[in-house]
Amino acid sequence: MAANLEKRVDALEREIRSLKSAVRKSKNKGPWWERLAGAFKDDRLFDGMVEAGRKYRRSSARRSNGRNS
Repeated sequence: MAANLEKRVDALEREIRSLKSAVRKSKNKGPWWERLAGAFKDDRLFDGMVEAGRKYRRSSARRSNGRNS
């Protein structure tokens, strides 16, 4: 049982080292939002989602102002 536990701990330690390395590398690439900027350029599906969000916010604002039309 102790040998099995040691193997599991070793595997976890390797995984943690790998994750820490990945985090260090990603921090060197700049802010996350700069990496995503432009990712949806000319994407009709994304544009549709944005428009649906606008419509929802407008309808929600009308309801909260008491204009239920």
